[in-house]
Amino acid sequence: MANLLDYLDWRGDLTLEQSSFNEVDNLILAELSFVDFKDIVPGPGEGESVVLREAAESFFAKFPQGEKIDMGVLVPGAIPEMLRKMADSRRFGDMKLNCFVDHLDVGKGEQFAALAIETGDKGLYLSFRGTDDTLAGWKEDFELACMPEVPAQKKAVAYTWAVAKQFPRKKLRLGGHSKGGNLAVYAGVFCPENVQKRIIAVWSNDGPGFHNDLLDLPEHRRVAERIFSIVPKSSVVGMLLEHEEDYTVVDSDQLGFMQHDGFSWQVMGDHFITLRQVTQQAHLSDQELRKWVHGLSVEQRETFVNAMFDVLSASGAVTLTDLKDDSFKAVGAMIRAMKDLDKETRDGLWDFLAILFKSNLRMVLEGIQEETEKKRGPRRRIGKKKEEKNEEK
Repeated sequence: MANLLDYLDWRGDLTLEQSSFNEVDNLILAELSFVDFKDIVPGPGEGESVVLREAAESFFAKFPQGEKIDMGVLVPGAIPEMLRKMADSRRFGDMKLNCFVDHLDVGKGEQFAALAIETGDKGLYLSFRGTDDTLAGWKEDFELACMPEVPAQKKAVAYTWAVAKQFPRKKLRLGGHSKGGNLAVYAGVFCPENVQKRIIAVWSNDGPGFHNDLLDLPEHRRVAERIFSIVPKSSVVGMLLEHEEDYTVVDSDQLGFMQHDGFSWQVMGDHFITLRQVTQQAHLSDQELRKWVHGLSVEQRETFVNAMFDVLSASGAVTLTDLKDDSFKAVGAMIRAMKDLDKETRDGLWDFLAILFKSNLRMVLEGIQEETEKKRGPRRRIGKKKEEKNEEK
């Protein structure tokens, strides 16, 4: 089955004039903000835009020829290859990059990165980086469940406002994958109304949702018809908390939690292969996780998140790669840290990990069954997709 890389091979020679911006282009640009463009692409207000092709050349020059570029434990390893194909294509190669920011504060548990892409069709795509390899980034993800606003969300709103002022005549698209999708929606909802009017679309690619009250706000209603949520068939991350109900479900060639990887999403032509709904097990996992979250007070949630990441950081690790590289030391330090927790917090942590493990196991088994059924014969799939109404006016 085909993915983002195949799409770049198929349609990379078509400019946006020949084939207009689509949902697959969105995910590619959402993934682009995972590339470290430090000292290559200027920050907001710091300089002229850099052609993507030239930025890619500068990025790859940092690494010895032929060396595999390690993106970390969770960031898709296919991103460097994606960047190479983008740079070699007519569709993406001449796009321009600007306003790159990359903020990390391990002590405060803050992680935020974003990139602005001039797409060449009078539009600007603001790409918000999702959860990366850092424990700080993962902690902030979990804080979405217990805090009305996390630092990255505040930064996303400020970033959108700053970039909109720097490019006053551009139509805006906002997007991101995972936490980046949440940040894109949050920024689209809470940016000034005059900036909202310039927004064509906001893309949340398997991004976690929000607390109930956000969906009822007038700020959200003003932009709701331009928010596009895309989740894989066994989504867990994208179904967390409350979200736009009119979401698109896409097929994936992975099983369980691994479907969160956007490079596993299946592409046909200029669109994703869509399904009618998420799988039964994904829906069940969503209900279990929501029930667990809603069973805790806000104070209990905050205590749990802090305790969980105190345990993960006990070995001195800053990233998941650190934990993987020195797993023996990490496990010993984490076990000792677990013993220092009070019984209620420790039991809550085990309950949460058990839900995640069971959820993934069920979805993997469901996926294996589905693949077996596919081999027996074709099944008709009915795709439902929300149409974009606010394209160039």
